[in-house]
Amino acid sequence: MEHRYLGNSGLKISEITYGNWLTHGSQVENETATKCVHAALDAGISTFDTADVYANTVAEQVLGDALAGQRRESLEIFTKVYFPTGPQGHNDTGLSRKHMMESIDGSLRRLGTDYVDLYQAHRYDYETPLEETMQAFADIVRAGKALYIGVSEWNADQLRAAHHMARDLGIQLVSNQPQYNMLWRVIEERVIPTSQELGISQVVWSPIAQGVLTGKYKPGQAFPEGSRATDEKGGGADMIKSRYLNDDTLNTVAGLEPIASDLGLTMAQLAIAWVLANDNVATALVGASRPEQIESNVGAAGVKLDAEVLARIDAVLGDLPETDPTKTQSPPTRLT
Repeated sequence: MEHRYLGNSGLKISEITYGNWLTHGSQVENETATKCVHAALDAGISTFDTADVYANTVAEQVLGDALAGQRRESLEIFTKVYFPTGPQGHNDTGLSRKHMMESIDGSLRRLGTDYVDLYQAHRYDYETPLEETMQAFADIVRAGKALYIGVSEWNADQLRAAHHMARDLGIQLVSNQPQYNMLWRVIEERVIPTSQELGISQVVWSPIAQGVLTGKYKPGQAFPEGSRATDEKGGGADMIKSRYLNDDTLNTVAGLEPIASDLGLTMAQLAIAWVLANDNVATALVGASRPEQIESNVGAAGVKLDAEVLARIDAVLGDLPETDPTKTQSPPTRLT
């Protein structure tokens, strides 16, 4: 496992991060989740990403239990705040000072740690002044409850404004967590150039496009049993069906198989390596419902794709990838 610096900081994280969005507390049983976390540790993954909203706080608890007994100093633990949690009352959502201060304490308790390495704003909150959010972040950092701060799915203008305020407050905004993969490239035009200028890294989610880039979904065939597309409980089925599961996309993705084969990689490994080929990407988030998925996906660590391979991939995909920068967006109002 190789490690990369997170933004313009001295913090190194594993270039593959274990994320538990659609698995812990919902899709898989706790015993299996623990086995997946231990498989990640055995594979050299030191960075773990979660959020308070995942399974309505249960995912944090499961991850904390799975990491119990590990040397805390050898881990980088990330979590997030914004989406509704708990009974989902009128202040149980957003990036107000009240919700953030209460949420960080809840997250630390569930994770079983005194601090998180990275505390992230899960979306931009249009209903709270940015100054209030950034001041709360600064106080959380100064209280020792988080070492660095990050955001998720913020656009270039939002990143610039937050970075400016963070600098004035004496804290470091080091990361953005966007969706990014071969098929979804909306951050390339604006977010990545702005991030490079400001010293902000991308912590990428969905590098294999919810499993589509593994090649397991075939045109005209039933969805594989136990796949993301069949998981109504985990919450990801609607996204993958509406965005990717059409014959044009699946036929095009099948054209990537010879490239992966030539390199001795699985399709998933090729997709993860493609994401990691972007210099602004610090790490790719991968989840798992079975330990062997982690063992396979970490095979992308250290893989270098040369310019010829990247050009072959672009030639296969053609104009299929979504590149519209306006699709980097947060909900206009808080969710309740």
